[in-house]
Amino acid sequence: MQVYLEPTQEQGRAFFTRHIEGSVVMLNLLRFRAAADYSGAPALEPDLPISGEEAYRLYMEHTLPFLTASGGEILFYGRGGDYFIGPSDERWDAAMLVRQSSVESFLAFASNPAYLAGIGHRAAALEDSRLLPLVTAQA
Repeated sequence: MQVYLEPTQEQGRAFFTRHIEGSVVMLNLLRFRAAADYSGAPALEPDLPISGEEAYRLYMEHTLPFLTASGGEILFYGRGGDYFIGPSDERWDAAMLVRQSSVESFLAFASNPAYLAGIGHRAAALEDSRLLPLVTAQA
């Protein structure tokens, strides 16, 4: 099974060449690990083992000040469950909508070294994810 935790260069290029004007809402689908895996960020590992969901909470606590400072906001965060319409063999533990005022603001946020210092919590937390940029449809 293919796992998606970071964008590829091709995906990044496609995102930036969309020439999105104005705000962008990122739909995040999150699947947590049963136990957080800090092998990629041992300096961030808590003293006691924690779940992936708990590691994601640590990531969000670290991230929120940088997100807010960049003009972003969390519009929605909720628990997942069984699909009403969708594949029965796919599950997402949580979904989140994050609005950024612009692609440039998103880039500034995502490349901030202080923000990146805590991204190991995200990697430890997630088994798989999806990130879909959404823009307002023109009528």
